[in-house]
Amino acid sequence: MKKILLSTIAVLSLAGCEDPFNREGVGFAGIDGEPRTISDVPGAVAFVPPATNIPAELAELRTVSVLSDQVDPSKVAGVAIDNGGRTDTSAVQLTGSDTNLFLSTVNVNGTLFGVLRTPTNTTTVDNSIGATFGSQTERFTGCLPAGDVFRKGSSERSSGFAVPLNCS
Repeated sequence: MKKILLSTIAVLSLAGCEDPFNREGVGFAGIDGEPRTISDVPGAVAFVPPATNIPAELAELRTVSVLSDQVDPSKVAGVAIDNGGRTDTSAVQLTGSDTNLFLSTVNVNGTLFGVLRTPTNTTTVDNSIGATFGSQTERFTGCLPAGDVFRKGSSERSSGFAVPLNCS
């Protein structure tokens, strides 16, 4: 009985020294793995970049509402592209390899559009970006696409894209 009681006391006293749910490790070489730390310095081994949540950032912005006498879907989308945001206060800035793009939401005649624009009308991007925007609409806006992607520009390059959204 003494052996069981003595072993139980030893185990309970050692178990009280450390929280069993806090498994960080000890020292540089670490016991139970390396210490879990993060770094704010880009390029460091433990660097964790800040998480970006584009739909959450987009939801914080005001949706631009526009009334138009246009009824053709491509013309309505053109109105949405023309009224999409191009500043940090009216759109979410997406950094690309060639140029920055601005993502915003525009409500034209009761139809909500996700709008992706270049910084200026003279800056254009390849139309493949519009196709990618259409296929990744839910990832960027948090809403499902409710139709085709419309573009503003030439047959090869465009300055803006719009896709109707279904956010219900």
